[in-house]
Formats: sequence, structure tokens, C-alpha cells
Amino acid sequence: MSPLSEPSTASAAEERSARVAVTLFPILILAGGAIALAAPTAFTGLAPWINPLLGVIMFGMGLTLTPPDFAVIAKRPIPVVIGVVAQYAIMPFLGWLVAAALGLPPALAAGVILVGCCPGGTASNVVSYLAKGDVALSVAMTSVSTLIAPLLTPVLALWLAGQYMPVDAGSMAWSIVQIVLFPVLLGLVVRLFLPRLVDKALPALPWVSVLAITMVVVAVVAGSAKAIFAAGLLVLAAVILHNGLGYALGYAAARLCRLPIPSRRTTAIEVGMQNSGLAAGLARQYLTPEAALPGAIFSVWHNVSGAVLTAYWRRRSAPALHGNEPVPAAVTE
Repeated sequence: MSPLSEPSTASAAEERSARVAVTLFPILILAGGAIALAAPTAFTGLAPWINPLLGVIMFGMGLTLTPPDFAVIAKRPIPVVIGVVAQYAIMPFLGWLVAAALGLPPALAAGVILVGCCPGGTASNVVSYLAKGDVALSVAMTSVSTLIAPLLTPVLALWLAGQYMPVDAGSMAWSIVQIVLFPVLLGLVVRLFLPRLVDKALPALPWVSVLAITMVVVAVVAGSAKAIFAAGLLVLAAVILHNGLGYALGYAAARLCRLPIPSRRTTAIEVGMQNSGLAAGLARQYLTPEAALPGAIFSVWHNVSGAVLTAYWRRRSAPALHGNEPVPAAVTE
């Protein structure tokens, strides 16, 4: 989720709460995945709920967005453009290179590439805050990359993942509109007309989102249990390489463009962290259950690596960019 427009002074309690959310999220997903792996047949019935659950997450994202979040795009368009271009230029091709370098089987290769073709992960907003990055820029980058996903994700998937498996780009685009665009816009509308009600519900949204993405991972793992036992370590290696190189190249791109240090950190996080829950859902629907495995593993790993990156950057001073940043209110996929 994006940060909310909270008071400018962030209390220690609010920061601890955000840190707890970031810490618990991968733990809950690991626990859910382990249970699904141990008893896959008990959770195979969750498969039809993957896309609706993703819609719930995107609706929650829309509820947290406010006009100031979009004002950043008008006030500082160049950093936003740099981040979004890096997102869709670096991660899809990294996925293709990693799949080729590791010699992944077609289904797993297509799944890794599809992860790279998806928009930035919304947990990146919280990680940017904790890493002392540019939170407003993070929200703007995530919002823009998400809103243009119905166009770019299927086109890139057709081009790169289509080398390994048939990709129905038209149907995939319509699914992304249904799963991502409509729920986000609906959340924006509800926030506009029922702000007081939404404000009361906001504290619960992080945990609704955590539960939803955990159930998505459980459903994907249950449907891919055999593939995990057969190629789990290989997929984990692909995910670690994809995510880590995404951080490095995202930071390098921002540095090359001479963005300030907080914006470099944010760009690195936005590029390296993907909406892998969406990738898993699309892969399961349009490719194979095995192709959904990289997305499920990425959902866990990028939150673990994000926490490690946060701990490292918090030990290194970064100049303030625009005063005190708002406190992130939620964590989702």
C-alpha cells in the first residue's frame, strides 16, 4: 500500500508498527507456503480465488491514494519517469537474461520473465520509508507503473515470455484491467466520496492485504507443490538474482541521472520489488501452475531482501529531501 497523508511528525510508535508489518509479512507468507507445501490437496480449492484476492489488494491500494500522491507526478515528473522507465526496461530483460543464464525449463523461464513484466510491488512504499528514501516519489512510481500495467505487462510478456510459451496478450491485458485498474479506480472513488469511513478503515487495511496475499501464495504453492520439490532451489536462485540485480541496476540508473540519494534508494527499491502476486495469478491463469512458482517465491524473497536493504541503509545517513515524510500505513504484495 502507499503511505497515507498522515501528520508530518512520525512517532516512534508508528515507525515500530510499520517495521513490525514489514517483518511479519514474509514470516506469514513463509508459514502459509510451508503449510500448503505439506498438505497441498487441502488448499487446491483456493485457486479460483486468486484473482479476486488480488483485486482486494488493489482496491486497498486505491483507498490509500490521495491527491497529493498524484501531485508529485506534476511537480517532479523527471524522477517519476526515470523510475517507471527503469522499472519496465530493466526487470523484464533481467528476467529474460536470468532465465537464459540458468537454463530454466520453459514454464519456469516464462514465470520469471512475467514477474519482471509486472508493475512495482506496493510493499516498496513502506520499504522506501524505512530505508529513508523518498516516500512521495515511491508512491508516485508505484501508482504510475500500476496504472500503465494493462498496456505494458502483456506486451512485454508476449515479446519475452512468448519465446518460451504461448502468451494471450489480449486476454491478459483485460485481466489486468479487471484485477488492477478497476479496483484501484474504485478505491479512489470510494476514498473521494466516503473519506471519513475510509479513514476509520485504514488501520485494518494492512492486515487485510497481508492476509489476501498470503492466501494467494498458499493457493499458488498448493498448485505447484510438485514443481517446488523438483526445481525449488533453481527457482530460488533465479529469484535472488533477479531481485538483487534489480536493486543494483535501479540504483545505478538513478545515480547516472544524478538523482539525490533518497531518490536513488527509492528507485532501486521500486525497480527491485515487483507485484509478484499479480505475476503468480496471471501465470496460473494464462500459462501453467509451474509458471506461477517464481511469482510465489518472489513474494516472499523480495520482502526479506527489502528488510535487509532497509537495515543497511538506515545505518547510512541520507540527506532529507522534503522534510519529514508521511508514515506508511500499509504493506501488501
